[in-house]
Amino acid sequence: MIAIIGGLITIQTPKISSTIAIKGTGSVSDSRLSLWLPNPITEPSKRAYEIYVLCYTPIWIIAFCCIVAFGLYEDFDEWSYMKVCVGLSLPYLLQPILYPSAGTSSSTSTINSSNPDVQRPILERYSFKANLWLAVYSFIGNYWYTHYFYSVLHAKYTMPAHRLNNVPIALYFATHFYFSTYHVFSNMLLRKVTTTYQPNLTRKILYIAVVATFAYFTAFMETLTISAYPDYSFEDRDMAYTVGSAFYGIYFIVSFPAFFVFDQDIDKKDNNNNNNENSKSTKISAWDTIISSCGYGMIIMILLDIVRLYLDIPLVVGSSDVVCSLKGEIL
Repeated sequence: MIAIIGGLITIQTPKISSTIAIKGTGSVSDSRLSLWLPNPITEPSKRAYEIYVLCYTPIWIIAFCCIVAFGLYEDFDEWSYMKVCVGLSLPYLLQPILYPSAGTSSSTSTINSSNPDVQRPILERYSFKANLWLAVYSFIGNYWYTHYFYSVLHAKYTMPAHRLNNVPIALYFATHFYFSTYHVFSNMLLRKVTTTYQPNLTRKILYIAVVATFAYFTAFMETLTISAYPDYSFEDRDMAYTVGSAFYGIYFIVSFPAFFVFDQDIDKKDNNNNNNENSKSTKISAWDTIISSCGYGMIIMILLDIVRLYLDIPLVVGSSDVVCSLKGEIL
């Protein structure tokens, strides 16, 4: 797949750069830069959010690595898992409320006095809506999708845990912070494609290939890195690495491009002062955010169920006393 992406890159048509003056700053900006992060002029809210996520990512990764590498989990009880996972998720969940200016650097402050989220009501902040979108998605994934892993891949969690629908509640919070990281990295890759190359058929193919490749890579790497943790196991680990990663990758094939375009007009009203109908932004409310996440969540669930039906495996949801055998019998 990497080779295919490399080949697709060679046939792309690069965008032609054009510079524009930024009123009131005395600076110039390339309106068609090849970017990893959102443009500080046109997307300051998204940029600030993504920078904050990237800054916090090493902290939760190091914390998890230490817990697994030093075997600290061996002394954990139900409340220990809750304290760790809830504690690590709070810097993301509380940031829109307590620290809305997060992610604003000195370089962007010369152009924008602050992160625009600071001036918005809490429910209208991009960081709040991004966290809400991912929180709803994380809840759906744990509450429903986990049972596809139980049934299809015979996965199981054996750690002491408070459970909701037979899924450790701590994992609902853990999912939030690692999904936050995954989706910001995905945004960076997709943005690089869309800001570097001219929009045409070959770019669409490249875009799809990048989504599919990064979805599988993300799923595979998570499965590989968690293999050192004995309380999450599979009956066939080789199958988990290959088929399981593709199965898990279905999540991201849908959610990566969905999150990339989510609330893409958030900063248009802040940057456009004209009355041109074509430049008017689409306002996304908190309720719109929930509906969006639920909608994409249903698409993922349907795709997972199509795979399950193709494999002719029964789906068991609920009690931890009911499991599926390898032959598909319900015990």
